[in-house]
Amino acid sequence: MARILEVAVDSLASARAAIAGGADRLELCSALAVGGLTPYAELLQQIRRESTISIRCLMRPRGGDFLYTDEEIALMAAQMDNLRKHGADGFVIGCLNAEGELDAGAMAPLLKAAKGMGLTLHRCIDVSRDPCKTYLDAHALGIDTVLTSGAASSCLLGMETIGRLLRQREEHQGPEVLIGSGVNASAIAAFRAAYPQARAFHMSGKTDVASSMIFRREGVPMGLPGLDEWHIQQTSEAYVRAARAALEE
Repeated sequence: MARILEVAVDSLASARAAIAGGADRLELCSALAVGGLTPYAELLQQIRRESTISIRCLMRPRGGDFLYTDEEIALMAAQMDNLRKHGADGFVIGCLNAEGELDAGAMAPLLKAAKGMGLTLHRCIDVSRDPCKTYLDAHALGIDTVLTSGAASSCLLGMETIGRLLRQREEHQGPEVLIGSGVNASAIAAFRAAYPQARAFHMSGKTDVASSMIFRREGVPMGLPGLDEWHIQQTSEAYVRAARAALEE
């Protein structure tokens, strides 16, 4: 099967850089600084005016855990309908129950809202009770891709668990294992050496771009204290291009 390089983006500038660097697919989000939230339909439209690249939209109404209320699930389903109309090719979803297992009941409205489009289970798997069981549960729901760091803070630290998931993919003809968190050219090379069957990677490739503001009032944070508001994180075309080259070696 083809190798896949997916890039998570939350701006038009990042989308342009990812596409120029050789991404196969975008995961479109907002607020990547908090792990990514549901994107704006208007941003999707901006990208669609420039590119036909495959785009999957992250469905996450807030930061924090993946135990959602009925109202939050209804919101995500409605947003999926709107994003689909504006050019989404698929969605990135995931709901857990209080015991840390994939919640099929909570997922049902989202599966229905997807209307057969491509679906990725996001990194809720990495905070689930048993990632290997969660992977098989996602398979049973018809999800085609599972994004994971191997239940660790980075993919390299989770390499052993990712290896088990790759074996499950082969044994069960299961969802694609999309390796994420800390992915760059060197991480891809390490995985390709250890697991030649690893073929799908997810990265953001962010770099800090200095603000053009000359006047800067200090001590008035717009969000959490300590966040640097005088730099903007954007995807680096060079980082994506290097990852693409590593994947094709």
